[in-house]
Amino acid sequence: MSRHYGWVVVAAGALITCVAMGAMFALPVYLQPMAEDTGWSRAGISAAMTVGFIVMGISGFMWGTLSDRIGARPVVLMATVLLGAGLLLASQAHDLLVFQFAYGGLVGAAGGAYFAPIISATLGWFDKNRSLAVSLVSIGGGIAPMVITPFASYLIEANGWRSAMLSIAIGALIVIVLAALLIRRAPTVTEPQPAPNAVAEPRQASKAWSALRTPQFIVLATVFFLCCAAHSGPIFHTVSYAMICGASALAAASIYSVEGLAGLFGRVIFGVLADRLGVRRVIVAGLALQAVGIYTYIYVSELPQFYMLAAVLGLAYGGVMPLYSVLTRDYFSPRVMGTVLGGMAMTSSIGMAFGPVGGGWLYDTFGTYHWLYIASAGIGLAAAALALAFPAKKNDVDGDQVPGQPVAA
Repeated sequence: MSRHYGWVVVAAGALITCVAMGAMFALPVYLQPMAEDTGWSRAGISAAMTVGFIVMGISGFMWGTLSDRIGARPVVLMATVLLGAGLLLASQAHDLLVFQFAYGGLVGAAGGAYFAPIISATLGWFDKNRSLAVSLVSIGGGIAPMVITPFASYLIEANGWRSAMLSIAIGALIVIVLAALLIRRAPTVTEPQPAPNAVAEPRQASKAWSALRTPQFIVLATVFFLCCAAHSGPIFHTVSYAMICGASALAAASIYSVEGLAGLFGRVIFGVLADRLGVRRVIVAGLALQAVGIYTYIYVSELPQFYMLAAVLGLAYGGVMPLYSVLTRDYFSPRVMGTVLGGMAMTSSIGMAFGPVGGGWLYDTFGTYHWLYIASAGIGLAAAALALAFPAKKNDVDGDQVPGQPVAA
């Protein structure tokens, strides 16, 4: 059982990320009914999501560091209580500031706990099939818009937005808590330290912080930042660009569905290829494909062309994103993995924040989206070029060599 328990962790992680991310990112479907019911501005409601992204990035680093000390399961359980409380308070809010605090602050803070701790726990279980395992966990986030968002829309139509948000809060709390009970640290990670506790804890904390100053982390985090900065602008503005090219609002919005579906296949395909060909090669190839695809947008004007390009980009960025975590395990000890992944998540969130704002500024300044795609493609090429500088594999940078191998293959 212990040899294969890693796949139970993978399944639990995928379910948790699906429910948690789906509950957080369903805000767009609440937007119109909330604005009509409360009289709040759409900008004010949407600001809660902006706050949520910022808080999620910062809290992700904190949750990741905490998971190195106490494990992923208690971190996920604590965050889930925070998630449920935030959604509950948001569903009953009658003041915009209260809603922004609940949804952007509490829900955003909880959202940061579902990446670094779960991926860190998953990586500890695998030697072979490591890339595939991490990719399968990340599929939960890709499925979320296809499952939770339509479900939220159905509940809103049936019972109104407040009841819908309350129902999702209760459901998410139950499902995630039950799934979190299945998450365990791998035996190789839970082995006792030889040093006394009074000495080991400061030493462990010192190693975690020193890992963030290594060339390996700096290169990884910078590539992750550039990757997210490259694709976030095109993702955010593609619907607007398609409508400018003559597509209807519904048809333009469906481009996201194509990207999401392609991303699911990308996670599996890239995960399998990375296990066979090597993580670095697949990341570099995926980043190059992403940059070429982004640049191609300047030649696109018809809806079928948007669909074809969305499939390529979804495959590329959806497949590459989980692999940074796999490469991280090549460099760092499992005992500092939460801190390292949390730091990477924070830099990626900052990169994601630049794209939408930068794309809007470029369009307002030049009256066209072409400069957005040219600039984003350049950033994407810079990410691919920097990825070539990934150092050769070294075991456990700034961490003790862990005896033995992970227990799952």
